[in-house]
Amino acid sequence: MRVADHVVQARRQRLAGLLARHHYLSLGELCDRLAVSEPTARRDLAALAADRAIIRTRGGALVEYNQKFPSFRERLGRASAVKRRLAEAAARLLKPDQTVWLDGGTTVYYVAEALADRRPAGLVVVTHNMPAAELLADLGDVDVHLLGGQYFRRTSLLLGPRTVSAARRWRFDVALLGVEGIDRAGLWNSLRDVVSLQRAVLRASALSVVLADAVKFGRRAAEFLGRAAMVDRILTDASASDFEAADLRPGQRLDITKGGTKP
Repeated sequence: MRVADHVVQARRQRLAGLLARHHYLSLGELCDRLAVSEPTARRDLAALAADRAIIRTRGGALVEYNQKFPSFRERLGRASAVKRRLAEAAARLLKPDQTVWLDGGTTVYYVAEALADRRPAGLVVVTHNMPAAELLADLGDVDVHLLGGQYFRRTSLLLGPRTVSAARRWRFDVALLGVEGIDRAGLWNSLRDVVSLQRAVLRASALSVVLADAVKFGRRAAEFLGRAAMVDRILTDASASDFEAADLRPGQRLDITKGGTKP
């Protein structure tokens, strides 16, 4: 039986609204939320993509990133207390004279704030995070290197093939990374260019640490970074049970309540 046009349009408007709020949803999540079959969801996604309201991805869809994704400044105030606790614990992991990668995102920006207060002598910071670079650039005892690339205004990041190529020339004692989601499959992020850069950084790092607050657990984003085993530690305020539910190794967990130094 053919569904009335106004019913289809209402469903598609609801679908667009869900993506506007969540920025990315997998096909299965869309089917569950709308109570529709996968073929119906695929037709709706195709129609919205034709109208340029969304972007299709493998296994889901997201809103147009540089227009709809909350800006860096909009995200900076969200859950800032937890992010600052994560950042302080991350900063305590760093030692003088190390070469450190600071990833994009607001939590890693708060690491830059913590470093500005601690001023570790001789630290070399490499980043594509423009606000973090600006914050640290005036510190005489921190050497800041900003990788080039295309500027993404919503995230305040430099990204693209040139950024990846520049990152490959470095070797990092510690890499501090952000993600958008962690589940049993592994680690997720929002942009393919972000994932490409993170993979290059991971290959060049002696110690890799993901900073992730509890809300990131059980979530996915548009791009799959890889299995959680590819990183050495995950610094988080998530509970041990959340960690176990994501099928992570207990030894990977750094708990901010223990100063970010013990599993």
